[in-house]
Amino acid sequence: MPTWSLYTITVIVWGLSWHAMLYQVGVAPELSIAYRFLLAAVIMVAFCVVTRCRLMFRPRDYGLMTLLGLFLFCINYILFYYAASYLATGLLAVVFSMITVLNMVNAAILFRQKIEGRVAIAAGFGLIGLALTFWSDIGGHELNHRVVMGLVLALLGTLCASFGNMASIGLGKRGIGVVESNTISMSIGAAASFAFAMLNGAPLVYNPAPSYTVSLLFLALFATVIGFGAFLTLARRIGAARAAYTSVLFPILALALSAWFENYRPHPEAILGVALILIGNVFALRRAPRARPATAE
Repeated sequence: MPTWSLYTITVIVWGLSWHAMLYQVGVAPELSIAYRFLLAAVIMVAFCVVTRCRLMFRPRDYGLMTLLGLFLFCINYILFYYAASYLATGLLAVVFSMITVLNMVNAAILFRQKIEGRVAIAAGFGLIGLALTFWSDIGGHELNHRVVMGLVLALLGTLCASFGNMASIGLGKRGIGVVESNTISMSIGAAASFAFAMLNGAPLVYNPAPSYTVSLLFLALFATVIGFGAFLTLARRIGAARAAYTSVLFPILALALSAWFENYRPHPEAILGVALILIGNVFALRRAPRARPATAE
């Protein structure tokens, strides 16, 4: 699949997924996440059986898959689901764009990947845009403790997501495909979410409302199976830093949905911030110029 298709799919399905989180009510967040990834894992296992993908690997590979499942398909989402009770989902998506910088730093530390200058410039635009977009909601003479709590939870969730990205890249370097690693890791994430729910004393219930079921199906199939498959393939193909810049574009869609459904009204600073994020996105997607071959004089 072309790189631009993977990029587009990721932006659209994840842009919509932030708003879909709002309909996951009436059930403890840990349990909703367990339902989501259990359903996604069932779909992935069925796909692997049909396509005859192998799911048997070395013990050390399962260790990385466990980290992927815990960080990307469990803890990350638990933190963001709780953060959604404090902040508009569009703003959560904007906070998540910090993963661009975290991925660059973590990839440099863990895999000794060089931080390209143009990607660093793109991240600079993204961070300034992020600050402008969010400033009106955290600034002021009195500190809004609910906003601070939501921001802290979202930043911790973003850090966990970045760790998950690194685990996926590590699996890719070992020659393990995205489909196979996601199938096992989503199963681990679902089991861990069930465990968290039970430890937290959450009642084992299901919300029969159609909105809950429809949003759950969308989150499991599109946002999880298709979205993560596209994103992690993209990360392995063009690098975690450039792939993560999808997360400074889909917040625009998420913000638009928040403005429409959650009565979020962006200030002029936020509009300028979104513009800067788009400019940074252009820098991130530009290919470095190829050196011309030397010619004899």
